[in-house]
Amino acid sequence: MKIWKFRDAPAEAPDPRWAEQLHISPLLLSLLWARGLDSREAIDAFLSASLSRLVHPGQWPGIPQAAELLARRLLDGGKLAVWGDYDVDGITATTLVLDVLEAHGIEAVPYLPDRRCEGYGLNIPALEKLAAAGIDTLLTVDCGISDTLPIQRARELGMTVILSDHHLPPESLPAASAICNPRIADRGTCPCPHLAGVGVAFFLMAAVDALLHKARGSKCKMDTVLDLVALGTLADVMRLSGQNRILVKGGLRQIHEARRPGMAALKKVSNFEASAPVSSGQTVFRLAPRINAAGRMGHADLALRLLRARDAATALRLATELDQLNTERRMEEDRIGREAREEALRQVAAGRAGLVLYGGNWHAGVIGIVASRIVDEFYRPTIILCDDQDAIKGSGRSVREFDLHAGLSRMAHLMLGFGGHRQAAGVRLAPGNLPAFSDAFDAVVRAELGSAPLFPSLTLECELDFRQASSLVFLRELEMLQPFGPGNSEPVFASPPLKVVARMPLGRTGEHVLLRLLDESTGHTLQAKAWRQAALLPESLCGTRIRVAYTPRIDTYNGVTSVDVNIKDWKPAD
Repeated sequence: MKIWKFRDAPAEAPDPRWAEQLHISPLLLSLLWARGLDSREAIDAFLSASLSRLVHPGQWPGIPQAAELLARRLLDGGKLAVWGDYDVDGITATTLVLDVLEAHGIEAVPYLPDRRCEGYGLNIPALEKLAAAGIDTLLTVDCGISDTLPIQRARELGMTVILSDHHLPPESLPAASAICNPRIADRGTCPCPHLAGVGVAFFLMAAVDALLHKARGSKCKMDTVLDLVALGTLADVMRLSGQNRILVKGGLRQIHEARRPGMAALKKVSNFEASAPVSSGQTVFRLAPRINAAGRMGHADLALRLLRARDAATALRLATELDQLNTERRMEEDRIGREAREEALRQVAAGRAGLVLYGGNWHAGVIGIVASRIVDEFYRPTIILCDDQDAIKGSGRSVREFDLHAGLSRMAHLMLGFGGHRQAAGVRLAPGNLPAFSDAFDAVVRAELGSAPLFPSLTLECELDFRQASSLVFLRELEMLQPFGPGNSEPVFASPPLKVVARMPLGRTGEHVLLRLLDESTGHTLQAKAWRQAALLPESLCGTRIRVAYTPRIDTYNGVTSVDVNIKDWKPAD
């Protein structure tokens, strides 16, 4: 069970007239006020999230200079390679660059490294091959900020290197010709320091598009690539506030329309109608994994070709291949997850604060997902490692109380390399360093968090009875808060005491539960789903009174609208 914490409300209440002026209910106004939107203008801007509120590309640190250099090289006939990452963020960023250049009749060579053979980031052998093929200009997307030696080699080969990335930079930056990365700008001068790699690419290419339009008259309609921005930003779990909220909200509209054949096919194999609306959560858990499966189980080029497909038949064939790879990924994830969990149980019993789990034959493309599952269950910073040629490769995930990147920085001498964010990171180390690395990670975590086990907390908006939760008018208002994600979490409410009328298993293995709950204070009964919580909600609860932390949503199936209740946690009623 989690620690329930109600969101702290400001001491002063909002002006009640704002609700009428903004055409929202007083309840929604109070929710937004408690989330820190402290003016009518701020609430209006949040709810509208209009594309007109996007910051001009010229106001992003580094982008005007990078765009000027890239446009000049393209207009002078330079031969460009776009080097991306093999995850969703990198694939969508690469696709976006190619789409914008195609609108101007300019071709570029995409390069997505092989996860297993090359690993993350730039590498010298591939750069030398690109140079031998006549590439004289290199643009990185979603990578490069830590690749000092490869970029130095690219410059020695005569390449102009434009680096666009969003990962945390090292103390000494690579000697690129131009760099745009919101993480290296002063927070006061950067409109949104938490852009995804595809978000950086969007603003860079918007600036390039304007320069090419001025020189050649051609133009790309930039809103047509927002589906890529939304997909990459959501998959990379970036904060959905400020500019990201605007980008993702606009991008979800593009995913809904699915004018891109590859997006329509991706939705179809993910069991959506091509024209169906898709939420941020559905994008993260159903669309993104199939794109990620290319880089994890095969080669990321398959996903790139899907997003670049120009006809429905080709797109459906490629999407079907990705769907098959995703099925293989799930099977491998389950196997590794079981083995990693057994080792995690042993380490938790031994008192480890930071978990380092190793399996020589674990699949490098899956360990990051498994690390997330281990953190969800045990709430400890976790790094999962596997053999990778002559080294050991790892992927880490963290709890919100521990800065994983900062923690790894304190033990950098034990690794061949590392990089990432506060909550996620990748590492590489020599096999002989595994025991020392494991001990050091535990010590770093223990020094930061202490020895006592931590428990996840759950932020609640307020108490909401089932009469209010059954109001379709209010539920449609809640939809105005979308897209949901980090920085804009889906509202979770506390119920009054409820009577458990019935309990039914869900899923093939019965790991999910459906409860029928009666709110005796209002007489309303709703069915509530609890995903992966069968063991926590036993049959003995039938007839008892409990309180649940839950999210109410509108569910429409075959034209019938109902209320869908999702249980996040529960506790006995007082």
